[in-house]
Amino acid sequence: MGHPFPAEDRVVELKAPGSVPSRQVSPDAFTGTVWQDPIIDAPAPARLRAARVSFSPGARTHWHTHPLGQTLHVLSGSGRFQTWGEPVREIRAGDTVWIPPGEKHWHGAGPQTAMVHIAMHEAEGGTHVTWLEPVTDEQYAVGPG
Repeated sequence: MGHPFPAEDRVVELKAPGSVPSRQVSPDAFTGTVWQDPIIDAPAPARLRAARVSFSPGARTHWHTHPLGQTLHVLSGSGRFQTWGEPVREIRAGDTVWIPPGEKHWHGAGPQTAMVHIAMHEAEGGTHVTWLEPVTDEQYAVGPG
């Protein structure tokens, strides 16, 4: 029985640490200093995208959604996340958060601490994320409830 995908679609990739350069993320989607280290952007038919994201104290994403949801796994530090209409929650190293598809949310570092997490999500129709408005300083300052 043959393989369901042609040979050119079955290339295994190994990316060593540091083989893809870190990049500072766009201020159109983040507030503060944030660096991203890509882990994987899988080719079709796979849809997985994952990155190690490093937030400086006070840095955060803008409000956004993911068509198929998002998983965050905190590697170090502590931070915050919030889904629309819910209180801000604290996240710490070792925590894993699942955010359902289409849920408007943000995440980032605490005001005095840096935070590093792995962010994982899948694309639908080529779309991984829809960026929305910035999280205001007032929204961020509320802190965990």
